[in-house]
Amino acid sequence: MSDFNDLPAHVWPRNAQRQEDGVVTVAGVPLPELVEEFGSPVMVVDEDDFRSRCQDMAAAFGAPERVHYAGKAFLCKRIAQWVNEEGLALDVASHNELKIALAADFPANRITVHGNNKSNNFLTSCVTNGVGHVVLDSSQEIELLDMVARKHGTVQRVLIRVTPGVDAHTHEFIATSHEDQKFGISLATGEAFAAAQACLNAENLELVGLHCHVGSQVFDAEGFKLAAERILGLYKRIHNELGMALEELDLGGGFGIPYIPTDTALDVNAVAQDLLHAVQLVADELEIDPPTVLVEPGRAIAGPSTVTAYEIGTVKDVVTGKGDVPVRRYFSVDGGLSDNIRPALYGADYDARVVGRFTEGELIDARIVGSHCESGDILIEEDKFPSDVASGDYVALAATGAYCYSMSSRYNAAVRPAVVAVRAGNTKPMLRRETIEDILALDVD
Repeated sequence: MSDFNDLPAHVWPRNAQRQEDGVVTVAGVPLPELVEEFGSPVMVVDEDDFRSRCQDMAAAFGAPERVHYAGKAFLCKRIAQWVNEEGLALDVASHNELKIALAADFPANRITVHGNNKSNNFLTSCVTNGVGHVVLDSSQEIELLDMVARKHGTVQRVLIRVTPGVDAHTHEFIATSHEDQKFGISLATGEAFAAAQACLNAENLELVGLHCHVGSQVFDAEGFKLAAERILGLYKRIHNELGMALEELDLGGGFGIPYIPTDTALDVNAVAQDLLHAVQLVADELEIDPPTVLVEPGRAIAGPSTVTAYEIGTVKDVVTGKGDVPVRRYFSVDGGLSDNIRPALYGADYDARVVGRFTEGELIDARIVGSHCESGDILIEEDKFPSDVASGDYVALAATGAYCYSMSSRYNAAVRPAVVAVRAGNTKPMLRRETIEDILALDVD
């Protein structure tokens, strides 16, 4: 086992380093100083790491506008501005995510809108602001969007979300391409073709392509290749029977990232080459022009760029009653499932390191838990931690940039943490830490 003081480079942000005094810095900024200034927990985003992953994706898939940053992973105005400056497109999955993007002056024509239950107001915002794509999720939505676009005298570009029936071998809650789930229009039943026909008949909709999403935390192109093969068959049928040559194929994404040292890093170039080659081969076999491939990397941009730093409070040894681990040491931090629900929800793993000093103790069985009134409030279920770690030490979890803040809550009246960006030794607050006054402000007297 490697030295606990080492930071796994493929898990931690690209500009994270442990200095000669044992303190971990991100982009030259010491994590302990950030906890002391912004409170525990604090989320720290390596801006250059984030931007470099945008650039890696753009290079791998041929053009930045073909890569859609996932707003649901983490979105605030600063993030939207970074994505815009790097030239990427942006996915939003709610009306408020769209409002955040527009408040950041993100170009509406590079926004793709998702959602299985878009309201009339949401679709009206899409149409009146000129979003690039609306992804249609049901036949009902086709009728509603056509009506909204007609009312406002415009034609809306759309994609149809197709359910291709592909199992990407991921967690049940984040698998999105099998039949029995809430997203998409079925390919197998013929509904997807009928939806294309309905779009053709809708005077205020322009069908420009199809969309699918095989799942999340996926590390290879196999699921995408199978989905592409099935969906390109639908492209050919639409072309032959409806006379429509669709321009785009959005294969979604959900590319995986390493969370713990034993995870493998995502090879973006290899996945991209494999996927694009497969689309070209299938198109050649079907004798159709290959559409432009769009992708949605999901967590793969935001996730690795961020760490969440905490202060350790209570430390205690607990008798487990298990022969292999008779005693486990519990380290409590001031946070937990309110700022990172993924371990409780998905059984997600994380890498944790002490970031304020070198540790020298022997590695013992340990668990890192939060401060909430839930026995399931566990950030790290089972790991080895140095025996000399004590109250007052600072510890950080890596790869917390995606779905942590965006799924955060006020359970037990917890306040959401501050989010700060770091770059070249400088700190830029992005979101302030909430206060009890923010919570009390919602009370109606």
